[in-house]
Amino acid sequence: MKLFLSHRRTSLVLKAILIVGVAGALWEQQWLTAAVTIGILLITFTPLLLAQRFRVVIPSEFELLAIAFVFTSLFLGEVRGFYTRFWWWDIVLHTASGFLLGIVGFLLVHVLNEIEEVGLHMKAGFVAFFAFLFALGMGTLWEIFEFSMDSLFGLNMQKPMFGDASGLTDTMWDLIVDAVGALTIAVLGYIYLKTARRRSFLQRWILAFIRHNPRLFRRQAHPRTRRN
Repeated sequence: MKLFLSHRRTSLVLKAILIVGVAGALWEQQWLTAAVTIGILLITFTPLLLAQRFRVVIPSEFELLAIAFVFTSLFLGEVRGFYTRFWWWDIVLHTASGFLLGIVGFLLVHVLNEIEEVGLHMKAGFVAFFAFLFALGMGTLWEIFEFSMDSLFGLNMQKPMFGDASGLTDTMWDLIVDAVGALTIAVLGYIYLKTARRRSFLQRWILAFIRHNPRLFRRQAHPRTRRN
């Protein structure tokens, strides 16, 4: 319970900082910054909207992780210019995005695998492979988005890196660290499915999601009787 309250309070603090950022931008008449920050604040409510839309309970640690990622990548990274202040900021966040998207991809196919009405029986190797490809695919779509924004609106989302002003090095390193994060989650997920033992943070998070959403995992709770 204490950990739950800690996660909730931290999420509220991050949202409060965004609200203060909006107020400061409006006070200084920085309309674009205010609009972007408002958009970021709205994005932080996405986990809550998804939970209501699909009738799932999102564990507090999942929600906090998603909000923290949005806060550090969009608010600190783009609005406060951390991407240009710290060369490693982009690499760290893309590695984290690989972790996050890998977890989402793993849970997505794992849930489908456990719903009796769907009738899928995917092996552990395929579930892990899907999680890896899902995370890498979403990372690739993001790089396409960055390229489109730079080309159409003259933005600087693909930033110079290691002396390469074209942004190609930035894009390739983003994809590389996305793959590293996604591969880590895929391996941990595979170990979880094969052993079902608590040996990593991912396994604890998966068990937390299952515990909060037992109706999605009725096959585990009530295994089918084998027929001779």
